[in-house]
Amino acid sequence: MQSKTWDEQSVSTLYGVGKARETAYARLGVRTVGELLEHYPRSYENRGDVKLLETAPADAKCAVVLTVATQPRISLIRRGMSLLKFRAYDDSGSCEITFFNQNYHKDSFPLGATFRFYGKVERVGKRFAMNSPAFEEISPDGDATDLAPLFPVYPLTDGLSQKQVATNIAMALRLAHPVMDDPLPADVRTKRALCTLPYAMRQIHAPESMEALAIAKKRLIYDEFLMFALGLAASRSRVKQQSAPKCDRGDIAPLTALLPYELTGAQKRAIDEIKEDMAKEVPMSRMIVGDVGCGKTICAAAAMLFAVQSGKQAVLMAPTEILARQHASELTDLFGKLGIRCALLIGATTAAQKKKIKAALSDPDPATRLDVVIGTQALLSDGVEFSAPGLVVTDEQHRFGVGQRQTLSERSHFTHLLVMSATPIPRSLALGLYGDLDISRIDEMPPGRQVVETVVVDDSYRARLDGFIDKQVKEGGQVYIVCPAIEQEDEIEAGELALRDISLGGLAIDQYAQAIPLKSAVKYAQELSERLPHIGVACLHGKMKPAEKDAIMQRFVSGEVQVLVSTTVIEVGVNVPNATLMIIENAERFGLSQLHQLRGRVGRGKRKSYCVLVKGAPKCGETAEKRLATMKHQHDGFEIARQDLLQRGPGDFLRGNTESSIRQSGGIRFRLADQCDDGDVMQAAFDDAKELLDSEAQLHNYPLLRARMERMFTVDIGVLN
Repeated sequence: MQSKTWDEQSVSTLYGVGKARETAYARLGVRTVGELLEHYPRSYENRGDVKLLETAPADAKCAVVLTVATQPRISLIRRGMSLLKFRAYDDSGSCEITFFNQNYHKDSFPLGATFRFYGKVERVGKRFAMNSPAFEEISPDGDATDLAPLFPVYPLTDGLSQKQVATNIAMALRLAHPVMDDPLPADVRTKRALCTLPYAMRQIHAPESMEALAIAKKRLIYDEFLMFALGLAASRSRVKQQSAPKCDRGDIAPLTALLPYELTGAQKRAIDEIKEDMAKEVPMSRMIVGDVGCGKTICAAAAMLFAVQSGKQAVLMAPTEILARQHASELTDLFGKLGIRCALLIGATTAAQKKKIKAALSDPDPATRLDVVIGTQALLSDGVEFSAPGLVVTDEQHRFGVGQRQTLSERSHFTHLLVMSATPIPRSLALGLYGDLDISRIDEMPPGRQVVETVVVDDSYRARLDGFIDKQVKEGGQVYIVCPAIEQEDEIEAGELALRDISLGGLAIDQYAQAIPLKSAVKYAQELSERLPHIGVACLHGKMKPAEKDAIMQRFVSGEVQVLVSTTVIEVGVNVPNATLMIIENAERFGLSQLHQLRGRVGRGKRKSYCVLVKGAPKCGETAEKRLATMKHQHDGFEIARQDLLQRGPGDFLRGNTESSIRQSGGIRFRLADQCDDGDVMQAAFDDAKELLDSEAQLHNYPLLRARMERMFTVDIGVLN
């Protein structure tokens, strides 16, 4: 048996990683040494930005360089509690340094020695104080610039500390660095001015400078785009080698006769394109893109009808059980009136019912077999076989990647494929990102769809916001509140540099972003419940188990919960017409497309709806202010997407659910590319992927790249041609 490469080895092979810590890492999706090195910092303590005591910010951590002025002394407060104190100074003042229960530091601070301290500087009269700061000694003949300017801050979970993660990653780097081969050909690195993979990994975890960090980030973003592009090529080539059943008996009239409204021109155009594709024996690979509420589902229903009318079966796969249930609720009744047999297959389906559904799907008799099945990834489970597969539909394209589309298509013996995306992607970008798919664009909204009034405020409006929440609930409405972080330990503290704020140029850092801490959903929900105890508040986030998330969402749908505090996991949500207010905290940290997606959760009923964008500070930087102004005045999804592409690059369209472990393109999970501010990197990666495959379709001349492809996508590269 072939031995595992360094990146495939379990994290338990690292010194100090026992069962408990291995389990904790697994909760973060980290099981191997390679995955540990891809557990990138969420932010960095900016210790290189040294302040004088008198200029230190009052509400954020910072670095100060101080000289020890007094001998450290220990005092006992009570049994089991001691204080270690001494004074240190700079040119602007004197500071009392205190450590709690850390007597072992007594000999660490000799008189006259100079240290760089990092923590919060508190004012005490004319003097200053710091409690338990981080510290590093500066050599007598050196200065603060000799010390590392940026210290990584990692996403954590119960059972892991920053020190433990940093120590384990340092071990992994020492293990990997001597044997880390670079799969990217040297001529490509030279052409694109990219650093080597070992350098990128070292600098992302222990950057020598802001510029070095930007160089590393650019290389790692490029790698994610390149593997994504190669994965698309593998999927495209595999599909092109297959044939699909001809579904040429499409008649939409029975379906439209049941609808209480007229289809828009854009819907009719999309349905005609689908009908033309499905009438061929070449597999359809089409994506419907359009705004939230534009009517993509009825287009998918028409495609499913065409399959059934031609004697074939259709399947619709949604990313969550709650969304699958919603589709089933809408379509089962509609299809039932047309004599089409339909079923729901999700993880929660009972074993007996699953057995019955699987038998009906594989039934060869057209008179008794199941025509349509709607479900989640349970549709990919063993035993799900179709006797007459015709069409596969996936909802929320960016939640299902190349690998998952390929698996479902193969399971269905290469049927026609239709995918839906609620991100109104500009056609040029969609063709670049999803080159294996034709595009149907729905750029009209159904008549009567109301505009959601959007306002921008800052934290000083908190009391008025609470009052507005109370008012909406009393009037029978419901409220979404979206926070960028999950729990308090996921918050980026004021003074830290978020990795996403490091531009690829390494210089264009949003200085305002450093000073704005992020709201966490769990903490926000607790505080809101205390402020408004008469209102039912629940919290939803991506660390929850699917069943738990579905149960909370169902309580919100039923009206039992009036206010749902959530992370962006509700970006892919169900239709709740009763929701009339969307509040987005730290709105300056979101891209335009994501803000628009979130706003689309409200305004679905008859009542007036609102979206409140809450800035983390009165001033948030020119770029962020421009985004928020666009959201306030613009409601057309395609125009917002165009502006987002101009302002931020393509990252938001690749975002997916960054809280989950869903892998976007088979073996890839975008960790950095969703924060990319430079569309040129994506274009370069796609161009290079095409050039590599054009020169040598099966990558035999690039064995390291080929091996990585085979490992990440579990595909036979021989399909590439």
